[in-house]
Amino acid sequence: MKNKNYYAILMAGGVGSRFWPVSTQDFPKQFHDMLGTGETLIQKTFNRLARFIPSENIFILTNERYNDLVFEQLPGVTKRQVVLEPAMRNTAPCILYASLKIQKENKDAVMIVAPSDHWIEDEDAFSENVKTAFDFCESNDALMTLGITPTFPNTGYGYIEYDKTSTNEIKSVNQFREKPDYETAKTFLDQGNFLWNAGIFMWSVKTVVNTFKSNQPELFELFESGFNVYNTEFEDDFIRDNYGKAENISVDYAIMEKSSNVYVIPATFDWNDLGTWGSLYDKLDKDKNANAVVNSKVLLEDSNGNMIRSKKDKIVVVDGLNDYIIVDKDEVLLIFPKEKEQDIKKVLQNVKAKFGEEYG
Repeated sequence: MKNKNYYAILMAGGVGSRFWPVSTQDFPKQFHDMLGTGETLIQKTFNRLARFIPSENIFILTNERYNDLVFEQLPGVTKRQVVLEPAMRNTAPCILYASLKIQKENKDAVMIVAPSDHWIEDEDAFSENVKTAFDFCESNDALMTLGITPTFPNTGYGYIEYDKTSTNEIKSVNQFREKPDYETAKTFLDQGNFLWNAGIFMWSVKTVVNTFKSNQPELFELFESGFNVYNTEFEDDFIRDNYGKAENISVDYAIMEKSSNVYVIPATFDWNDLGTWGSLYDKLDKDKNANAVVNSKVLLEDSNGNMIRSKKDKIVVVDGLNDYIIVDKDEVLLIFPKEKEQDIKKVLQNVKAKFGEEYG
């Protein structure tokens, strides 16, 4: 029997532009089967959460332009569960808005905020880590996060520094650290009490709403002023009129970095944020020459370390190419060095400027 006080906010509003040309503004990566498993990323995440959270208590938070995609891919969800942002305002406003909706429905709720596009293999371990956090949040005034034990000095993630003296599974957070340069990241790993910030949060609805009230009074007043109309037919009008007034601010800046009651559990599962073609390549099976292939039928000669993706069963022939991203999608073919993958965002802007917005 699943606990009726367990809730989730599934964050599904991002564009994922580093996965262009597959991920576009009209059809972003969370709605694609990036791994070739038969499930899209949002479907995988929803099903992972539904293992221990009542499926009707999983709210999908997304931009209003993706409303139809959500219902297509998650046909079991109801209109009540889909929380639409009429404007892009980062993570703090939408999390506060969804939290107030949940609080009005169930003041005893504990909840997880989870991105829709992460790769997690050991789903049992994930469930146990989150339930441990929920138990702690039910009896403590705590903001919690899951941290990932770093395997190399990654400069693309923020880090969480926790109290070294803590011997418990749940550790007190000293501070959040911005994405470091390589040398700084190496010192973090040497110190041994730093984790990657995965952007996965747990708290009671009472704690998170009170924290917004203390740390972001203007943002709180804006959304709290609509409390009476939440979960009614008048909610859409209120949000349409007021959401655009919200400050563009992340939940990390808004509340996590300002609070002293923050705790972290070092995750016991493997994790990947699937942020780039290279991170996807890392998680896929490879052939004997370290090529990773999704959907394509391939004929490869003297080619190593490539990431290849096309529509299903398309024949792709590659000769003499090493460490490239090769992605064929409708009117766009991308052949790009893996080591420059962070530049794909810039390439997308150039393509749109030269050929039109419809290509992004």
